[in-house]
Amino acid sequence: MKCLVSLPVIFMTAMVFLLANNSLADDPKAREIMKKVEDRDDGDQMTSSMLMVLIDKNGDRREKYFKNFSKDYGKDKKRIMFIEKPENIRNTGFLTFDYDDAERDDDQWLFLPALGKTKRIASTDKSGSFMGSDLNYSDMTDRGLEEYDFKLLQEMEMNGAKVWLIESIPRSREVIEETGYKKAILAIRQDNYVMIRSKSWTSEGGYIKIMDVQELEPIEGIWVSTKIHVVKRQGDRIRHQTLLTISDVKFNQNPDDDLFTIRRLEKGL
Repeated sequence: MKCLVSLPVIFMTAMVFLLANNSLADDPKAREIMKKVEDRDDGDQMTSSMLMVLIDKNGDRREKYFKNFSKDYGKDKKRIMFIEKPENIRNTGFLTFDYDDAERDDDQWLFLPALGKTKRIASTDKSGSFMGSDLNYSDMTDRGLEEYDFKLLQEMEMNGAKVWLIESIPRSREVIEETGYKKAILAIRQDNYVMIRSKSWTSEGGYIKIMDVQELEPIEGIWVSTKIHVVKRQGDRIRHQTLLTISDVKFNQNPDDDLFTIRRLEKGL
């Protein structure tokens, strides 16, 4: 499934998810739609900038500015991102190897300059918060469609566009534990197969995450989510929010392969 943060691409996936052991619950029409979401052109050899605004329950805000790079290697993808500001955490970096092979775990590493140390993100840690945001580490990679059952709930209009509402449910507890989600309802635009909204139920804490694509625009022929709002709720209370603004998106930039290495991660910008 498309990564929410492919970086503009960001977040196009991720939030999918109630435990079901019976594959007969799968809806062929819903799966066909999700297959088209997966196959949608999300561009290659991309660079972009990103502003992440973190808003706590008291309304206090923190800002982080990122520089992002990604490159396709056949059906696999490598991504790296660095914090540019604030200065005290500059060059904090995150590297991802996103594999198409469903039998192979995606690789992720986080570099913290203050510690001078690179940490590999284990599968058991991927449900944790990504850099203090309302995204999980699992949201930073694509998920295989074969890991979920899908059900088409209804067709409706949302933000002036016709969408399909699709329920997504993990087929195993392993997926729930790794992603941190047990169920999601996804809104897929019918004209371009972009996910513009997701409502996800977390496996712990009784939280619900709602992700809305507030701005979507074509860049070099590729649909890019340039403004995304993520809210974490517990009952009627908003516990935290994350605003993502993607800018300076460029495709076909041909970043050097050496950029996507642990050595380069530790070097910084």
